[in-house]
Amino acid sequence: MPSSSLLLSRRDLDFQLYDWLDAEALTRRARYAEHSRETFDDALDLSERIATRHFAPHNKKNDQEEPWFDGEQVHTVKEVSEALGVFAESGLLAAAVDEEYGGMGMPHTVATACFSYFQAANVGTSAYPFLTLGNARLLCAHGSREQIDTFVRPMLEGRFFGTMCLSEPQAGSSLADVATRAEPQPDGTYRLFGTKMWISGGDHELSENIVHLVLARVPGGPAGVKGLSLFVVPKYLVGPDGSPGERNDVVPAGLNHKMGYRGTTNTLLNFGEGAHHRPGGTPGAVGHLVGDEHRGLAYMFHMMNGARIGVGAGAMALGYTGYLKSLAYARERPQGRALAAGGKDAAAPQVPIVQHPDVRRMLLAQKSYVEGALGLLLYCSMLVDEQRSAAAEEDRARAELLLDVLTPIAKSWPSQWCLEANSLAIQVHGGYGYTREYDVEQHYRDNRLNPIHEGTHGIQGLDLLGRKVVQHGGAGLRALDGAVRETLRRAEAAGGEAAALAGTLGGYWERATTVTARLWESGDPETALANSSVYLEAVGHVVVAWIWLGQFLATLSADRADAGAEAFLRGKQQAARYFFRVELPRTGPQFDLLAALDTVAAETDPDWL
Repeated sequence: MPSSSLLLSRRDLDFQLYDWLDAEALTRRARYAEHSRETFDDALDLSERIATRHFAPHNKKNDQEEPWFDGEQVHTVKEVSEALGVFAESGLLAAAVDEEYGGMGMPHTVATACFSYFQAANVGTSAYPFLTLGNARLLCAHGSREQIDTFVRPMLEGRFFGTMCLSEPQAGSSLADVATRAEPQPDGTYRLFGTKMWISGGDHELSENIVHLVLARVPGGPAGVKGLSLFVVPKYLVGPDGSPGERNDVVPAGLNHKMGYRGTTNTLLNFGEGAHHRPGGTPGAVGHLVGDEHRGLAYMFHMMNGARIGVGAGAMALGYTGYLKSLAYARERPQGRALAAGGKDAAAPQVPIVQHPDVRRMLLAQKSYVEGALGLLLYCSMLVDEQRSAAAEEDRARAELLLDVLTPIAKSWPSQWCLEANSLAIQVHGGYGYTREYDVEQHYRDNRLNPIHEGTHGIQGLDLLGRKVVQHGGAGLRALDGAVRETLRRAEAAGGEAAALAGTLGGYWERATTVTARLWESGDPETALANSSVYLEAVGHVVVAWIWLGQFLATLSADRADAGAEAFLRGKQQAARYFFRVELPRTGPQFDLLAALDTVAAETDPDWL
C-alpha cells in the first residue's frame, strides 16, 4: 500500500518510474544488471524513512536558527550534522556513482527520485550532499586518479563535503569577468588569490574537510571565459595518508543571509589573503589543477548542468510537498457551506474547503505543475541513464542531444511554476498560510531562490534560444521534435481522448518550431534574443504538455487492481486535461509576441525607467 507521506506521493513516483518510464527495464542492461525493482523500491523506502525521521523534523529550526559566524568558525544547529551522518551511513550519497568509486551503481533516474525526498523534507540540509555529489561527479569525469583517491572517495563516504566556486562580487553571473588568479609553482601546485561570492556550503564544521572547486586564471592565459582554469582547493591540506592536516589559506569573510535556504551556509570566501600563511612559506591558497589549463569552464559545466537539473528537482520537491500539505489542509479545514441549486442553507453544517470549486481549481493547478515537473525531471534523468547504458551509439548520442536542449527548461520551468504552486498552497491555507505555524510560507521562501540558483531565468532563456536550439545545426531541436512526434503518434493510435489531446499538442508544437525558425530567420541575433525568457516559458509549457500526454497514455494501461488506483489514475487524467485546457493556451499570446519580433523591452532607454 503506498505511503501517505506529505513529502512526495510514493504512488505517483511508482507510476512515473514504472508505468510511464519503465525504469525496471534498465535492469536488463549490463550496467544495471545487479539491480532489480526490489532494490529500487528498497532505496525509495529508505530515502522516505530517513528524510521523514531525520531531515524534516529540523526543517523549521534550520530556518529560524540559521548558521552564524563568530569571526573564526561557522556554526549550525546540531540536528544538521546528525541528519547528514545518517545520510552518509545509508550510502545514498553515492547511489548513482559507479561501483569502482565506491558507489551503488544505481540508475540516475531512481537516484533522482530518492534524493527528491530529502529536498522536500529539508532543502537547506540536503544542499550539502547535493553540492558534494556534483563536485565528486566532476572529478570522476575530469580529475586525475590521485584527485579521485584523495578527494572523491572521502566525499562519497560523507567525510568530506564539496562546493563550486564561480561567482565573484564584481562578476556575478558574468564569468568572463572572473579575476581570481592562480600562480603555478615548481612542485606542480598553484597558489590562488581572490574572492568568491555566494558560495553555498562554503564553510562549516559538518565534515572533516571541504573540497572547493574554483575557477581562476593562470597568468598569461586568454581573456574572457577561454582563460579560465579549474582547481581543487581544500579547506585543509590533505596528508599522504589521506587525513586532513594544515589549514589552507581559504577563509570565510562572512555569511550571506537569504530569504530561503537559510539552513545552508552561504559565504564570501577569501583565497590567499594571508590568514593561514606560514611564515617563510609561499603565499596563497594551495590549489590543484583539474585537467588542462584554460579548460576550466568546460569542466565546470559538467557540474553546473547537473546542478541545474538538480535545482529544478529541488523546486519540484518544494512545490510537491506544499501541494500535499495544502491538499491535506483543504480536506480537513471546515469553512462555508456547499452551494445548492436554491442557494446556501445557513443551518447546514460547514463543509471542508476542498468542496469549494475554486479551492479545487487551485489544488488541480498545483497538481498539474508538480506532477508535470516531476515527470520532466525523471525523464531528463532517464536520458542520463540512456547516455550511460544504451547499447547503440546512436541512442546514446540522441539522449545527449535531448538532455542538452531540455536542461534549461528542466532548471527554469519547475523553478517558476512550482513556485507558483507554493503560492497557491499559501492561498489554499488562507490567512494561516502566511504564518510560521504552517510549512507553506517557508516552502515559498525557499523556492523563491531557485529561479536564481545556477543561472537565472534570463540566462536559461538565452541558453535555450541562443545556444541549445541552434548548436550542431539544430540537432538538439530535431531530436526533441522526433521525441514529441513519437508520443503524438502513439496517442493518435490510441484514439479517443488521447488522440484529441495529441491534436491539440501537435498544433502548439508546430507553433513552437515555426516561431523558432522565424526568430532566427530575422538575421538579427539581438532581436531574436530580446524575448528569450518569453521563449523559454512558452516552449517550456509545450514541453510539459508533452510530458503530460505521455503520462496520460500510461494511465490507459496501468494496473487498476490496487486499492485507490482508479481514483489516482482518474486524478492523473484530470490534471492532464487541466494543463491542456488552462495552461497550454497561455502560450498563444507568447508565441504571437515572439513571432512579431517585438523589441519594446530592448528599445527601452534606461532613463525611462
